[in-house]
Parts: sequence; structure tokens; C-alpha cells
Amino acid sequence: NSKTFWTTTGMFPQELIIGFPKRVKISKVAIQCYLVRTLRIERSTSKDPVGFQQCVEKDLQHREGQLQMEEFPLPEFEATYLRFIIKSAFDHFVSVHRVMAEGT
Repeated sequence: NSKTFWTTTGMFPQELIIGFPKRVKISKVAIQCYLVRTLRIERSTSKDPVGFQQCVEKDLQHREGQLQMEEFPLPEFEATYLRFIIKSAFDHFVSVHRVMAEGT
């Protein structure tokens, strides 16, 4: 829903975990967020959200008054869960507006 978003509680790191109904193959991840400085994406293939492995970590560009739109083309991998860790921010609070994963 484009009218909703997830926001942090003011301390870092913060994390957001997205689960899939079954193991999927992912080739690209994209995120729309606001005021995120450093973002790490991890994956898990476990039945439960444990045993995460790092996929990518990136410092994002600050865009005053605009959403950050970042795409992460990745070597195809399998995942049951994706964990987004906001390690640092440009302000006390940040928001995540959309997360997209492409694959099969």
C-alpha cells in the first residue's frame, strides 16, 4: 500500500524482516526509503528467520525532502527471509515505504 510505511523508533541499528511463503530465487532487490545512511541486506533459507547471511551493504545518498530509491542487482540466490538492517541514518527517524524483490 503506497499510503503506508514502516518507521524506526529512533535508535540504530533497526531491522525489518520479510518472509516468503516458501523458498524463492531472487535476482534483484529494490527499496524506497527516507533518510537511511547505511543499509545491509541479508538472506536466510531456514524455515524460521535465523542463520542470516549478508548479501550486500551500501551507503545511500542523502536526498533532502525526497525518497531514496535504491536497486541492488545481485547474483541469483535463494531465500525464505530477507532482513533489512538500517545500520545508520541521516536523522533520528527513518522510514521504509516499499520493498521489492524480483525473481522466481
